[in-house]
This record gives sequence, C-alpha cells and structure tokens, in this order.
Amino acid sequence: MLRYTLAASFAALLITASPANADINVLAPGVAFNAGLPELADAYGKKAGIKVNLKSDGMTTIVGHFKSNQPVVDVAVVPVSFMDGMEATGDVKPGSRAELGRVYVGLAVRKGAPHPDISTPAKLAAVLKAGGTIMVSNPEGGSMEARIINDMLHLPIFKGVKMKISLKGEGGEALARGEGDMALQLSCEILNHPELEQAGLVPEELRAYMDTAAGVNPKSPNPDQAMGFITFLKTPEAQTILKSKGMVPVSN
Repeated sequence: MLRYTLAASFAALLITASPANADINVLAPGVAFNAGLPELADAYGKKAGIKVNLKSDGMTTIVGHFKSNQPVVDVAVVPVSFMDGMEATGDVKPGSRAELGRVYVGLAVRKGAPHPDISTPAKLAAVLKAGGTIMVSNPEGGSMEARIINDMLHLPIFKGVKMKISLKGEGGEALARGEGDMALQLSCEILNHPELEQAGLVPEELRAYMDTAAGVNPKSPNPDQAMGFITFLKTPEAQTILKSKGMVPVSN
C-alpha cells in the first residue's frame, strides 16, 4: 500500500509540476490559426500542464524564425509546400512531420442570403457570373490564398465573372463591410465571420485549397512537448475542432 501511495504521489507530481521551461512556442499562418489552433493550443496546454504560446504570422516569416530560432520556435504549422522546403534544408526534426488537413476556398454570402448550388465547376461559374460583384483578396500582397483564387478565376470557364479585389483586408472582410455581393475566401475565414455564411466549398477538381502540415524545430529546447502537441492535433478530439472550423483533417 505504501509503495502504491508513493508511486501515485510521484506520478501526480510529474503531471502537475511541469517546469516553466517546458512551455512551447508555436507559429502558424492564418490558414491554420483560424482553423481552431487557439482552442487546441489551450486544450493541450491544460492537458500537459504547460503553456502553448501560439502566434499567427506570415508564412515566409515563420520559415525565417524556424531557421534562426530567434525567437525560439518549437513547432511550425505551414502549407505542405513550405514544409517540403523546410525538410529539404534540414529545418524540421526527422520523423516529426504530420499532415494536419486541407482548407478549401468557399463561397461566402451575407447571413440569411440564399445558398446556391456550386457543386460542380460549371455550376460555380454560373453562380459567380450571375452573382454580381465577387470580392477577393489582393494577390499582389503575396498571399497564397489570394493567388490560388486569382489563378482559379482566370480559368476560361470563369470568363465574365465580375471580380473585385479588396483593398482593405480579405475578400470576406470586404463582404462583411457591405462591399460586393459574394466573396471567395478560405473556409476557415468565412466561418469566423458571424456576418457571413458559407454557401459551399469550391469543387475539388479546381484545386482551390491549401494543405497544411506541422513539424518540430530540430533546435527546440522542448522537443518532447513539441511532438506531444503535434500528436494531440491528430487526436479525434482535435480533428473534430479542426473540421468545425473549416479544416478537413487527413490521416497519416
């Protein structure tokens, strides 16, 4: 009995007395940050007894911080194309990479507006052509999302769509302010606007989506907690939150 009591007490001490230096720093761009990462960082922190310091930043800035580790970054969540490059240069701990999910571009309408059928490229094109002014983000700012949408709308099938670039914020933000009639925006960003509703997702074959992955910095001072956070992001609990926020989870 004494042996059991001592063992139980020691286990409780390990759980409740995580050192302050076990805290981890996580960087993510908007495509992942807006898909439920704040809630998941908080949930993992409570489970592990640490603090997960999550910040959103631009993708190239995240890569730069990851390479220099100034400031210290333990985990990065980025589009897979960025993760591929980071792995190629040895800036991701081997074996730590995990594919998280896919965020599609969706069609945003104002709250209460009809939800047209956009289930095929032809139907989407017809809706956009008849839908008035379609607000989009500015591709000249270097946004991957904006570039994906811009490339899609320059396909021949979308000729005649009245596209308008938002000069202040993203396309969905412009629609929420009363500009235009509809907007094309990443699903995770549409769902974060209470003034908007998502009429549907852009059809798969148009490839208007962003895949994301997470990886541990090989210079992380807390690699076990960093990997623990990534493992947590793959749990059913976490995947339910990701999906509700616009990221379709993938298995790996």
